[in-house]
Amino acid sequence: MLDIINPITYPHWDELLLANKSSSFFHSSNWAKVLYESYGYKPLYFSLIDNGILKVLHPFMEVKSILTGKRGVSLPFTDYCEPIISNDLSPQDVFDSIKEYAEKAGWKYIEIRGNRSFFNGNPSSSYYYGHTLDLSNGAENIFSNLRESTRRNIKKSEREGIKATISTSYESVSEFYRLNCMTRKEHGLPPQPFRFFQNIYEHIISKNHGVIVLANHSQKNIAGAVYFHLGKKAIYKYGASERRCQRLRPNNLVMWEALRHYSQNGYQNFCFGRTEPENSGLRQFKLGWGASENVIKYFRYSVNKKRFIESNSSNDTGLHTGIFRAMPIPLSRAIGKALYKHMG
Repeated sequence: MLDIINPITYPHWDELLLANKSSSFFHSSNWAKVLYESYGYKPLYFSLIDNGILKVLHPFMEVKSILTGKRGVSLPFTDYCEPIISNDLSPQDVFDSIKEYAEKAGWKYIEIRGNRSFFNGNPSSSYYYGHTLDLSNGAENIFSNLRESTRRNIKKSEREGIKATISTSYESVSEFYRLNCMTRKEHGLPPQPFRFFQNIYEHIISKNHGVIVLANHSQKNIAGAVYFHLGKKAIYKYGASERRCQRLRPNNLVMWEALRHYSQNGYQNFCFGRTEPENSGLRQFKLGWGASENVIKYFRYSVNKKRFIESNSSNDTGLHTGIFRAMPIPLSRAIGKALYKHMG
């Protein structure tokens, strides 16, 4: 009974989403366009629309790779993507339809990034922490509820003369990408292709669905972050900074400027994105903003084995992180451009 829709070409897709309180930015056509144009993934959004009401949405991108196989991912490079299923419908029936398609299409596996209750009892392939903050009480109340160390770090950054500004310009995207390449190198990872951030600008930021916040010190940008929004919900997606300037706490001021901006402009919910369980420092940073914490489970269903499987991957940094830390950024960028489409 499900239709397979391409949100890029479906008329008024985002208006349909906004009428459903369970929708998020990652369900939007804007994000679909970024993934499609950056990596060539095929949008397959399993949907049921009844009398103009979205009753089912389980979005997938079909990833075809000579390195990692053919599979359906909901959704690549996405923190979470909860299926939308009306209470009067059977989640199992929905998933059975997706499995049937996956078998015919020759998918290796189905990956779901979200913890809908109907996956409970099945092993998860991985899990992350999510953090959300209610913005409806206003910026002053949000600030007063911050952890004392978080307020102190914001004030320290301001005393050091750092200025945080919100921008929607192409130049701010380029500046963020410069910082992002430095941060990815520090983490021992190749940066995403610049084309990916160009598409973020074209389909998200320039369409008033996102902002860049940059922290400037002594006429140089030393930290920044990328935020997306849809309806009354906002999400922190990417952050980057110069390591040598972290003592000035620019990341705290960047985040506070974003929270203040969204609160003052009537947004009600702010998500801090996902956090790896082993990254205790980032987890504590997000908890310091008064956010509530939840667990985001990812599930992987093997089409051939006909069962959910646990991941056998390791969080060990391994040799590759040391190689990318030592690698010149231009070479690392070239490798990232070649590999990211296979990693979705």
